[in-house]
Amino acid sequence: MTTAPSEAIDDELWSAIGDPTRRRMLDLLLAQGGGTATSLGRALPITRQAVSKHLTVLGRAGLVRATAEGRERRYRVDEAQLARAAAQLASVGSAWDARLQRVKRIAEAIQRNHQTRQEQ
Repeated sequence: MTTAPSEAIDDELWSAIGDPTRRRMLDLLLAQGGGTATSLGRALPITRQAVSKHLTVLGRAGLVRATAEGRERRYRVDEAQLARAAAQLASVGSAWDARLQRVKRIAEAIQRNHQTRQEQ
C-alpha cells in the first residue's frame, strides 16, 4: 500500500514536531527571530552536531528555512508551515473530541440499559 505525497509530508511534519528538543528549537527560533546552529547549541543541552541534525529534520518537514550568512546558515521558522501544523493539530483534536463524545454516549446508554435490567 502506498501513501499519497501529502500523507508522507504530514508524517514527516508530525515526526518533526513530535520531538521535544525540536519543539524547543522552534520556540527559540520564534522568540529570537531566527538563529544559527551555534546559537541554538548554546541555548540547548545538546551538541552543535545534534542541533544540526535536528535542524535537518525540521527543514525536511518545511518548518524551518535556512539562509547563508557568511560561514554560517541562519534558520528561521516557516510560519505558514507552522500554522498548517497547528491547524492539523486542532483538526485532529476536534476529531478525537467527537469520537470520545460518541464513546461516552455509548457507555452511558449501556449503563442505563444495565440499570434498567437490574430494576426489573
